[in-house]
Amino acid sequence: MNLELSKRIVTSLVLITLLSLAFFYAYILIISLIIVSLITWVEFSALISKIYKKDNLKTSSLKLIIKAISLIYIFIFSALIFVGITQIDPFFKTNMLYLFSVCICSDIGGFFFGKIFKGKKLTKISPNKTVSGSAGSFILSLLLVPIYHYTFNNFNNIFDLVFISITVSFFCQLGDLSISYLKRKAKVKDTSNILPGHGGLLDRIDGMLIAIPIGILSWKFLIISA
Repeated sequence: MNLELSKRIVTSLVLITLLSLAFFYAYILIISLIIVSLITWVEFSALISKIYKKDNLKTSSLKLIIKAISLIYIFIFSALIFVGITQIDPFFKTNMLYLFSVCICSDIGGFFFGKIFKGKKLTKISPNKTVSGSAGSFILSLLLVPIYHYTFNNFNNIFDLVFISITVSFFCQLGDLSISYLKRKAKVKDTSNILPGHGGLLDRIDGMLIAIPIGILSWKFLIISA
């Protein structure tokens, strides 16, 4: 195991532990959301500044608009996470836990399947992304279906879980590719070096930023349709 992979594993374990504590302690959740939101926005803003380097009225205005919209979006995202996790009803908490679990498994599956099987590149946007990695993201996400279905009473319909897993994994990968595209435009490898083995916080949660809200909307749709 090389040093970079060791750092990645250790950092992932620390982040998963912090996420687990946030589900049980509101003050840890609040502090974590504030820190993550601020750092993520700073990293995203830095990317935008590197992409739009020209110093004129048009680019300055565009940068300001993009940064303002991203700040609002990150605030809404954090609010959704806070409301979802702090619900008294365990049904909502379990749903949030499942969404995060799918995102984590999607990321892990993509990383390890891509490393092991390699193969055809998925897109020119990110040379490290492969078709096998994308398949691994879906496969590992779907492995959660029987675990949650037979563990929690509120997941009675296994087809709902399959739908949620595929949807969230897809948008998780889409979010990852979107930030990869911006990094390519900005000519940087990572959004920062704050997380050993991972890069920046934005590198770590890029998929979640899109996938979690889509996952919540999907749950709402399934509840209304039931």
